[in-house]
Amino acid sequence: MTNGRIFAYGLLGLPLAFAALPIYVHVPKFYAEAAGMELALLGAILLGARLLDAGIDPWLGWLADRVRRPQMVAIALLPFAAGFVALLNPPAQNAGLWLLGSLALTLHPASLLPRWLTRRGGADIGENSSLRTRLTAAREGFGLLGVVLAAALPALIASNMVDGVARLAWILPPLLLVAALVTFSRVSLGSPLRAVAEPLLPSLRRVLADRPFRHLLLIFVANGIASALPATLFLFFVADVLHLDSASGPLLALYFVSGAASLPLWIKVASRYGRVFAWGCAMLLSIVAFAGASLLGSGDLLPFAIICLASGLALGADLTLPAAIAADIGERQRQAGACFGVWNFVAKLNLALAAGLSLPLLGLLGYVPGSSSGLPALIFAYALLPLAFKALAGLLLWRWRHTLEL
Repeated sequence: MTNGRIFAYGLLGLPLAFAALPIYVHVPKFYAEAAGMELALLGAILLGARLLDAGIDPWLGWLADRVRRPQMVAIALLPFAAGFVALLNPPAQNAGLWLLGSLALTLHPASLLPRWLTRRGGADIGENSSLRTRLTAAREGFGLLGVVLAAALPALIASNMVDGVARLAWILPPLLLVAALVTFSRVSLGSPLRAVAEPLLPSLRRVLADRPFRHLLLIFVANGIASALPATLFLFFVADVLHLDSASGPLLALYFVSGAASLPLWIKVASRYGRVFAWGCAMLLSIVAFAGASLLGSGDLLPFAIICLASGLALGADLTLPAAIAADIGERQRQAGACFGVWNFVAKLNLALAAGLSLPLLGLLGYVPGSSSGLPALIFAYALLPLAFKALAGLLLWRWRHTLEL
């Protein structure tokens, strides 16, 4: 595959990731401040919406092995963009119902197809493990660029974060249109695979019967929760512990820029020493980088920037390597869609649990956004709990390393 086609394949990841950052990072604090929602209610709505979203991904994966993908993608683009615009422009009244409805539209099965098919495409288009790794890196690289734009733009287009996040909504539709036109003109989404003619549940059972895939999923759960907790609580931590609210955008951008810059490094390490070894090194780097976060306090900009830089370097491996391993497993089973349906279910389950459990728990422990109440609970959930999950992921990866290096 030429570099131009790889470029076109990955480009659609930019607007999809551009939308993902506000959905998973900005929305909790945005609705807590702009709409005055309680953390318990906010967490419950996010948990319910994301669990519903996650639950249908295995079905979508099974379906996409059997139907024409271009039609599915085209139908999905409009509701995805419309839901995102609604999500970031809530009314003054009934914000809870608005959040639930706009999330249902944005995270509706049809709206999720662009993201899901882009992620799943590398398993079909890639001709070998090396090419699938390059395709995954291209998709995630453009995704990181989209995240960087979403992180940096609010501070540039408005005088405060709330207005800046709201204005992001109107940037997505043109980005999505241009990227979709380029991708569809250069890269065929392909015909359905010659999938095994099985109903959904037997197909999923066959996917989960694969021992290396089960091992990979367990590692992915632990590693994903370790990443999802700080992502959900990042803006709260920066504003209420560090008192650096105005620096939150640049700090997020630094984190994701370092992740994008590290992609070539992790690809090179993986090609020379194996993807499992490279992923393990990234986990170790992440633990070392994040170890001192709980000791930070008001005004500690430079130490936290160093943490963002170092943990961002580890992010490139997290985004690229496990998905490439899963693509190999799906290709071997000839059920790439079902495989990635389960994979996306787990990824979204991590995000659902991080928001749906941590926010109500913080509320019960007395944390109030914008105040000094309950800060020890926030520090524990943001800076210490992720270290435990990351260490568990590293131990499991080491234990099962021989079954995952395909």
